[in-house]
Amino acid sequence: MEATKVIIDTVDRFRQRRTAPLVLELDLTEGLSDGPPSDPLSALLSMRKTSLTDVLSGLKRARKDSRVKALIVKIGTQPLGLAMVQDLRQAVTEFRAAGKLTVAFAETFGEFGAGTVPYYLGSAFERVYLQPSGDVGLTGVAMEQRFLRGALGKLGVEYQMGQRHEYKTAANTFTQDHMTDPHRESTGRITESVTEQIVAGVAEGRGLEPAKVRALIDEGPFIGAEAVEAGLVDRMAYRDEVYDEVKQAVGDDALLLYVGRYAKGPIAKKLPRPGEETVALVHGNGAIRLGRSGRSPLGGGSAMGSDTVCAALRAARRDEHVKAVVFRVDSPGGSYVASDAIWREVVLTRKAGKPIVVSMGDLAASGGYMVSMAADAIVAQPGTLTGSIGVFGGKAVISGLLEKIGVSSETVGEGANAGMFSSTNAFSEAQWARINAWLDRVYEDFVNKVAEGRGLSRERAHELAKGRVWTGADAHAHGLVDELGGLQDALALARGKAGLSADAPVRAYPRLSPLERLRPADSSEDRTAAMARVRLEAWGPLAHLAGELGLPSYGPLMLPGGWTIR
Repeated sequence: MEATKVIIDTVDRFRQRRTAPLVLELDLTEGLSDGPPSDPLSALLSMRKTSLTDVLSGLKRARKDSRVKALIVKIGTQPLGLAMVQDLRQAVTEFRAAGKLTVAFAETFGEFGAGTVPYYLGSAFERVYLQPSGDVGLTGVAMEQRFLRGALGKLGVEYQMGQRHEYKTAANTFTQDHMTDPHRESTGRITESVTEQIVAGVAEGRGLEPAKVRALIDEGPFIGAEAVEAGLVDRMAYRDEVYDEVKQAVGDDALLLYVGRYAKGPIAKKLPRPGEETVALVHGNGAIRLGRSGRSPLGGGSAMGSDTVCAALRAARRDEHVKAVVFRVDSPGGSYVASDAIWREVVLTRKAGKPIVVSMGDLAASGGYMVSMAADAIVAQPGTLTGSIGVFGGKAVISGLLEKIGVSSETVGEGANAGMFSSTNAFSEAQWARINAWLDRVYEDFVNKVAEGRGLSRERAHELAKGRVWTGADAHAHGLVDELGGLQDALALARGKAGLSADAPVRAYPRLSPLERLRPADSSEDRTAAMARVRLEAWGPLAHLAGELGLPSYGPLMLPGGWTIR
């Protein structure tokens, strides 16, 4: 009897899921992943993590689903990047415009800390609820830079660094004790641009004047009751009270269902149809390096391997069912050589007659911009950080430090420059000439390719380059980006360029069966060559030293520091 009851209850629940009204849920407590896992370790770590792609596609479908009545999103403390937040805000706004109820609930928007970006996300919802013990940390945007020159000097470490040009400020961390004028100028413009976006978004979402929102930022942070009085929050309530109110609004018989589960619901969507024309979605996440994509088991985030991404683009280009490609880039850059290899595959895809559209995530800077710039179109969110078209390189000389601690070293070598990259000797004048020639060559190649890809004169490309970081909004104004928008906008643009229907399916690429994942690749042309492996570094024999001395371990086309705006 017990088994029969279980079967009946299961069938009843299945029937309810097919017919009852739905309230979609999204829990952002653990954040979101931007794209499918690139390797087994990533798959394990993201097993219970919802992907941004699933959320966006689920909400798009739900707009036209009469069963879906509302959306409840729990905004947690796990930081989300600004561009990802803007992707979510756009999806929520469109869902809300379809006549659906949207509710944001937070235990706190910053517990005794900053909460500007999480609140910016919440302001897109029709109703904003805050737990009675919570606060609203609407305090604005700040970017802080630390300089190590003084400390390194006391230790006996001297950095010999070159950069192209004045806005490529990665080296400044080690060679300066303050912001240079170009450094302060570019950083100031980034904070100004981001603040403009946040003020406009909060003002529109909450029905306030922009001047009022700007004044509120200067008054924050707010205790919960103050936030309600200021019109930033609708009501203070606990989770159970929020859910009770939503059910009263849409009906007590409504079922709760996570957006990610809803997006993967219909079995028909999972079954491939032979000969179906599709858009390939290729992801490139993390610092760019030579070799395969992957993640270190010791941490440090994922890496975009040139071999992996190039193989994926080749496979998509040669698949007759793939009519367009969207390349999702979320990267601070890295290896120049690896970036150039990926750039070439983007060029070849475009020449093959298959439209390729780049969708930029939170970051697509330096090498991340290089792999993007040859696409048919670039789509970025206003809060994306991009540009940083420049290069830097050099080394740390630690002979003074070694002398202080009683360490001596001797070198035996053949060749005038055999010990050129040794950390115990400074560059000679002739060696500095070779470093500068290398920096000039890389910068000229980068700028010329920007000019070619973006249809700019070399002089204009140089003016926009010089290592300067731009927000997506400013990059769009200067012609470095074609359209402002998110992943769904890039997919729509790719479908249009390929002459596909508006609902043409999207496939993460390459799609490998379990058997294909197990067998080795037959050649570099085989799509299984796009499988990821364990990450390595991009400074070659200097990788270990680069990491010890604080240099970006992935290469010279790297955006310095941590640039996710949270």
